[in-house]
Amino acid sequence: MARLGDLTNPDVGEGRVLVLPLGATEQHGPHLPLDTDTVIARTVAESAAGRVTAAAVAPVIAIGASGEHAGFAGTLSIGTEVLAAMIVEIVRTAGPEFDRVVIVNAHGGNLDAVRSAAVTCEHEGRPISVWHARLDDADAHAGSIETSVMLAIDPQRVRLDRAEPGNTAPLREILDDLRTGGVAAVSPNGVLGDPTDATPARGEEILAGWVHEVVALLES
Repeated sequence: MARLGDLTNPDVGEGRVLVLPLGATEQHGPHLPLDTDTVIARTVAESAAGRVTAAAVAPVIAIGASGEHAGFAGTLSIGTEVLAAMIVEIVRTAGPEFDRVVIVNAHGGNLDAVRSAAVTCEHEGRPISVWHARLDDADAHAGSIETSVMLAIDPQRVRLDRAEPGNTAPLREILDDLRTGGVAAVSPNGVLGDPTDATPARGEEILAGWVHEVVALLES
């Protein structure tokens, strides 16, 4: 697996696919680390790139658009406009040695920035491909899905003794309140879902599916 930062200039060569992981630094309830999305994005990107010879993984963007988590200790955010601009500038400056740029995004709050950047890049003749970490009908934040995935990646950093349910209502039912008041308005502990049934086995299964999707995107 090639990390771009480990390569020398001659090592890069030609015909590369640049993989750009997008994460976040934000609260993930009382039981998950602040860099959960960053860890997931980097893990999925590097695992997929390890199966595609031409892929090179850029340093992960570890602070994203996390304004919805304002008020929770430790959360950092650069906002949608700045993140979109960062992505556009990275794509603009990626040289001809990169045939394609693929975004691997593990934070839902980055979606608007990625969409905006994609429109600009398309207009400028350098379209990007995008993958988002998602599962149909899954809990939205720091619940069973993310907790299971982190148990599979780095179990020592998961505080299961602190895991507790948050707001378990379907996202569609709380989305309006979430948009107007942020996560704090709908979940005092910052959890959207129930992490108490998370397991490493489920996390491994989810990760395998996500990596398979990204490999397919890199090879398409």
